[in-house]
Amino acid sequence: MEKNQLQFTSESNKENKLIFLVKWLLLSVIIGILVGSASAFFLVSLDWATDWREDNTWIIWLLPLGGLLIGLIYHYFGKEVVKGNNQIIEEYYHPKQVIPLKMAPLVLFGTIATHFFGGSAGREGTAVQMGAAISDQFALWFKMSKSERRMLLILGISAGFASVFGTPLAGAIFSIEVLIIGRMRYPIILPSLITAYVAHFTCLWWNVGHTHYEIPFVPSINFELILWSILAGAAFGLAAFTFSKSVKLFTRLFVKLIKYPPLRPFVAGIFIALFVFAIGTTKYIGLGIPTIVEAFQNPLPPADFLIKIAITAFTLAAGFKGGEVTPLFFIGATLGNALSLFFPLPMALLAGMGFVAVFSGATNTPIACTVMGFELFGAEGLVFIGIACFTAYLISWFSGIYSAQAIHQYKYSFFRQWRKKHPIEDL
Repeated sequence: MEKNQLQFTSESNKENKLIFLVKWLLLSVIIGILVGSASAFFLVSLDWATDWREDNTWIIWLLPLGGLLIGLIYHYFGKEVVKGNNQIIEEYYHPKQVIPLKMAPLVLFGTIATHFFGGSAGREGTAVQMGAAISDQFALWFKMSKSERRMLLILGISAGFASVFGTPLAGAIFSIEVLIIGRMRYPIILPSLITAYVAHFTCLWWNVGHTHYEIPFVPSINFELILWSILAGAAFGLAAFTFSKSVKLFTRLFVKLIKYPPLRPFVAGIFIALFVFAIGTTKYIGLGIPTIVEAFQNPLPPADFLIKIAITAFTLAAGFKGGEVTPLFFIGATLGNALSLFFPLPMALLAGMGFVAVFSGATNTPIACTVMGFELFGAEGLVFIGIACFTAYLISWFSGIYSAQAIHQYKYSFFRQWRKKHPIEDL
């Protein structure tokens, strides 16, 4: 009797495991298709908004009104989702309620409006928020547990990141690495990977492509070039630190000086519009992809990365919507371009190293960023890219763009004691 009961239990466990695998395989595919389609629509809309703005630059004068509109909509209809990516990370650690589905259309509208009128922002935040908002609805429909909700949020992040950048492997890793500094949850990688690739191919199925970058020459690795790569990574890490601190500084200033939130993007829009027309170029607003591409090909003004840091931090801190990652690509690529004046490394290689390394330092995701470098630029420069990403990660300290990130393992052992006197929020 006991033997038969044991056999029955074993078969029951196998059946439960099979049901579990089938369920999450189906969810991975469905979420990938839904989020990939949403990202495709978003990218097409973003291209339209950017092209229309560049053909009608007078619209930038209306940026204050666009900012006021975004501010009013979020203030009166989107208070529950105003934290954006940080809210997703907070929900992962302390699940309270399903992320409202309205996060997706609100951030979509806010980002398109930001780019249409001439703000400086990215697109990853929008894709990630849409992905998490869509995937988290399954928790509501199927009454899922907290642990299952965490898996859904990871799948949503993975799908959004992978489809908007065309880097599914990096997207799958980023969705896990970004949640906890210094820790990876390996069991979730497979469903995350499936979702990322389904989302990526769904986006391609809608005939929505991605920008291609090229590093035509990579020198043979040697000890001297390793040292130069470490120095370059340190510079990229300092740039990431500067960007993160700038966003926090401008945010505190806006909160202190302007009490009514919808007025913050209105006031910021006035300054940004005046700045754009004063310098006579739109290269520092929007995504800045043409400048990123040029950074791989031709020398650029050395101050480009500093201007992009300032105008993007100012835009996002005021309450305009979008992501930080593409501006971080701009900052890293143009900084790498400038470093080629002094470093004995090819300009395109330094631009590629900076492209992913500044992102690594600002998000504390060196593994995902190294993998992203492999997906975007190929395997030839992977050693240089990896050195830059991990160095930038260490140099950037703990000041990242996602304040809700938890710390599982400190970057420096001495920091454990120092941390007791200096709360992480103050960094």
